[in-house]
Amino acid sequence: MRGWRILVVAFVSAALPLMAQAADCSNPVTQSDMTFCAGRDFAAADKALNAAYLKARDQMRAIDADLPADQRGAAAALLAAQKAWITFRDQACIAEGYTNHGGSIEPMVVAECQTRLTTARTKDLTDLTAQN
Repeated sequence: MRGWRILVVAFVSAALPLMAQAADCSNPVTQSDMTFCAGRDFAAADKALNAAYLKARDQMRAIDADLPADQRGAAAALLAAQKAWITFRDQACIAEGYTNHGGSIEPMVVAECQTRLTTARTKDLTDLTAQN
């Protein structure tokens, strides 16, 4: 279920023009500002994750290129792992959001969880590419 991710991204996208002028993410005061800033942080973390993934994918493709055709699978394994990880992240964060289900804080909790897990995954991918 990617519903919360879509909801947070949709909320941030729709609110961006209105809130960009007012939201002070160095010191957000209102819940809407806090949620906006959490969504903005998640968008930045997701962008960094995508860059790290592309670098790791390129490295896995290079590994595959050096192997006989019947032994290749590094890039496919990374892709499968990333898809599974995204499902894990989204479901784990939806579950975490349920700690405040129905409250105005719920989307912020989900976005903060997504940022935290995405930042950790980015480090994992960065560490993977640093091994070679």
